[in-house]
Amino acid sequence: MYQVSAGVRSTRNEDGGIVLDIDHGQMFRLNPVGALILESLAKGRGETEIAKEISQQYSISEETVLPDVREFFKSLQEHKLVRAQPEDRVP
Repeated sequence: MYQVSAGVRSTRNEDGGIVLDIDHGQMFRLNPVGALILESLAKGRGETEIAKEISQQYSISEETVLPDVREFFKSLQEHKLVRAQPEDRVP
């Protein structure tokens, strides 16, 4: 699971979104799907839930969407906009 980094501020509109990383002094522009992913992630949704939402909105199979969502998560992590959360382990 990923979590949006503390220094990230974002806004979303019909054209996509803008992301400001105040910790690293960087700004990014997102297309509408990227903005939806980041907003959903900030709300605590996981990759499967996000892929399902995109699948329904854009009439694309979840199997097609999920690898793209994972790839986008990797890109967000490389730019330090999100960080991986350790999985909760049950003893």
